[in-house]
Amino acid sequence: MWSLWPAPAPHHLAAVSGGPPHYDAGHYLRLAELAEDGALDYVTLGDSFARPGLDALAVLARVAPRTDRIGLVPTVTTTHTEPFHVSSAVATLDWVSRGRAGWQADVSTTEAEARLFGRRPAAPPAELWREAGEVADVSGRLWDSWEDDAEIRDTATGRFIDRDKLHYVDFTGSAFTVKGPAIVPRPPQGRPVTVLDATTAPAREAAARHADVVHIRATTPEQAAAVRDEVRAGAAAHGRDPEALRVLVALTVDLGDVETAPEPGLEAGPRLAGRGTYFRGGPVDLADLIARWHGSGAADGFHLTPITPERDLERIVNGTVALLQHRSLFRTFHPGGTLREHLGLPRPVGRYSTARTAAKGA
Repeated sequence: MWSLWPAPAPHHLAAVSGGPPHYDAGHYLRLAELAEDGALDYVTLGDSFARPGLDALAVLARVAPRTDRIGLVPTVTTTHTEPFHVSSAVATLDWVSRGRAGWQADVSTTEAEARLFGRRPAAPPAELWREAGEVADVSGRLWDSWEDDAEIRDTATGRFIDRDKLHYVDFTGSAFTVKGPAIVPRPPQGRPVTVLDATTAPAREAAARHADVVHIRATTPEQAAAVRDEVRAGAAAHGRDPEALRVLVALTVDLGDVETAPEPGLEAGPRLAGRGTYFRGGPVDLADLIARWHGSGAADGFHLTPITPERDLERIVNGTVALLQHRSLFRTFHPGGTLREHLGLPRPVGRYSTARTAAKGA
């Protein structure tokens, strides 16, 4: 039966490793190790100024040395935070994970969150997402501000760095300015993977300009394909290669009752407030749904939110993923050592080193 499927394009799967707040790093480590066993591209860990909990980026920095292949993508809120510190922290995660870092940029919209910092009042979403895009932009520039071979470490001459290979950013945004260069050397991936949730129109515009991976909400393959086409068209309009953008459908998953049939398709599936489409069923049902959407070419993969992380992620990996692997619809091992390699994304060339080389040749 399954031999009738056409040879699939590379398919990508990621999972949320959060759930209710835990204050034990071992909880997050176990989930990351489980996702790694299933050859998933990456795990995400949510964060927000609106709820208590550990800092997602710091948690995944703790998880990084204990894992080998799984990509690690914390949510980083760009509102009320310093872009220079954001870029340094994400670059540090890429170093301690040996090139497996990403970050999911998010914004803070409420007045209560603004009062935590006392710097400015809450702003409209369009303004906040424009600022988030600027943070993504300046972060890329800061990561590029060290050329790959800027470090010399020559003990004989006492030279640590070639200062000609450090570059000022001199970035002016709508709410901040950054001079640079970075204080962290260029990350192993060149630029860690930028992830954005493109549910809203302002976020979708930022995603088209700056994201490597876009999470979308859709209830049918046709709707997913339409949103993906819109985001890719936006990327092309900004001079980017639309084929270098990975678009994953966000799906909240409840595999608690393997005897319960899933909602018919997803068209009639109940909504989980603010979190996209909700799927209830068994691991085989989920594999069938993923295979059906994958066969239609609707998206590049799925970003799954297990409603009960310890239970559902185990069933995703040992049930759904194992079945997809058996059907040759998902890989059995990670194709490389970095998150960019998992996603089939090239390592970007530093913009300043390219400009310097061009100037020398002029």
